[in-house]
Amino acid sequence: MMLTRRPRRNRKSAGIRQMVQETILTVDDFIFPLFMIEGENKKEEIPSMPGIYRYTLDHLMVEIGECLDLGIKSFCLFPSLGEDKKDSMATEGSNPEGLYQVALSSIKEKYPEAVLMTDVAMDPYSSDGHDGIVKEGKIINDETLEVLGKMALAQAKAGADIIGPSDMMDGRIGYIREVLDDNGYTDVSIMSYSAKYASAFYGPFRDALDSAPKFGDKKTYQMDPANVKEALIEAELDYVEGADFLMVKPALSYLDIIKTLSDNFDIPITAYNVSGEYAMLKAAAQNGWLENDKTMMEMLLSIKRAGASAILTYFAKEAAVLLKK
Repeated sequence: MMLTRRPRRNRKSAGIRQMVQETILTVDDFIFPLFMIEGENKKEEIPSMPGIYRYTLDHLMVEIGECLDLGIKSFCLFPSLGEDKKDSMATEGSNPEGLYQVALSSIKEKYPEAVLMTDVAMDPYSSDGHDGIVKEGKIINDETLEVLGKMALAQAKAGADIIGPSDMMDGRIGYIREVLDDNGYTDVSIMSYSAKYASAFYGPFRDALDSAPKFGDKKTYQMDPANVKEALIEAELDYVEGADFLMVKPALSYLDIIKTLSDNFDIPITAYNVSGEYAMLKAAAQNGWLENDKTMMEMLLSIKRAGASAILTYFAKEAAVLLKK
């Protein structure tokens, strides 16, 4: 039998495999999510996310410095606040003297080269634990936009490079873009959580922030995991309203959504490799069922291969160490 095509010839050595590799993963692809708490000299490991911590600002500065040395340039910050800082209107979210805004300005002052992405949503600051204003058991869309706009503007003033609306309220990208532009922050980017699904993979994150809803769920604003076409609708609206990046969250169970958005939009598509995806691998690795490093890198490579230009991932620091070798 004469075989004219032998694909194995392009796999016969490490050098050839690297030469024809179609997808290259680099440390520049990563955005590292970091959790903050109030106080001083505290570093608390999150039980459901081994190796991931909540930091007070002094320890957070050290962590960011270590990451920058590894080549990680981009960070997404999330605040974990006590119940005394939460109310029904999430007023702490726009407090210029609050933990979040002080941290943003402090980090920018010490590490001006760091790219700081923020989270815009009410749930870390809300006594209801929801991403919007709650009235009579319902999430009120349009009134929430004003709260989100104030939050985004406070973050921009504090030094944010990229605003990350994760709330899934209708019209919030256009509203935030207008608020930022009207106040002179035309250079601040918006990375919209465009296709954010009502996923079961968020559990460890909610543990980290103690931000679970006090009642019900988030299915009236986060997307149904069954839907693809709806993601195109959400992405198109965000694109038209001025988003600079479109995000898919979670990543692993939604690689098809990443690919779909990548094929249909000419701006960067990002993906959030979420807490549950991280926790699953860590649990399997601790039990000896999966090899952590190889599985982690394959996971991250698959997300980029699907079309992600950047990946928010809790594996960023581990992966950066391996890529530096």
